[in-house]
Amino acid sequence: MKYRLSVLGTAAALTLALAGCSSSAPSGEAGSSESAAASSLQEIQDSGVLTVGTEGTYQPFSFHEGGSGELTGYDVEVITAVAEKMGVKAEFEETQWDAIFAGLEAGRFDVIANQVSINDERKATYDFSEPYTVSSGVIVTTADNTDITSFEDLSGKTTAQSLTSNWYELATESGANVEPVEGWAQSVTLLEQGRVDATINDELTYLDYQKNNNNEGIKIAATTDESSQSAVAVRKGSTELVEAIDTALDELRADGTLAEISEKYFGTDVSE
Repeated sequence: MKYRLSVLGTAAALTLALAGCSSSAPSGEAGSSESAAASSLQEIQDSGVLTVGTEGTYQPFSFHEGGSGELTGYDVEVITAVAEKMGVKAEFEETQWDAIFAGLEAGRFDVIANQVSINDERKATYDFSEPYTVSSGVIVTTADNTDITSFEDLSGKTTAQSLTSNWYELATESGANVEPVEGWAQSVTLLEQGRVDATINDELTYLDYQKNNNNEGIKIAATTDESSQSAVAVRKGSTELVEAIDTALDELRADGTLAEISEKYFGTDVSE
């Protein structure tokens, strides 16, 4: 996940860091005077299709296997299972993140499934299902590090962070010296080389990395108290559709499907 903001206090920085999703907030997210009407559950049921907006380039949530294979990912599998519970088929409209909310408002698709984090600004414009992803921020250190067990322990330490990331703001507010990097992979390299003491990132980034690499040389040293919740976004007023999605998610949680999909991509249940 990528996050961007101006310099804020620690609490505000953390809140915004965890409220973001795959990129900076799109210009079309503020709403439009020409928004389409709320999605009708009856029309979706009659057509047999739930049209879903997603990026298709956001691994492991929405991506093409091998770069050009079938569309897959955590969010893709979750919303496909939701649609099946609703008795319809999910059809995907791949859209760049910066245009995805505008596409929803224009009626190009019924819902967005693309790690859309719930925050007050978005709730004023869109309706949301119950969350299907819950994640926190984490400090990652080498496995043998015993000096860092909290964010307070970062004071005077060196962390690897992207300078355009909210995690950079949290690191500096915690008193850390920041070594600039381009992303997660470089952060891990510097950590393993002993050139930095830690890095702060989203827990899902760490879990995805460990699921694919099983790096026993690094660990989560501390976790934020705040968490981010991601859900299906729909046009404002789509009450019956939200209720149908929530019912489907409840059933998928109860029968273990959400946990199974989570385990497949992250090695643990991130759905609650």
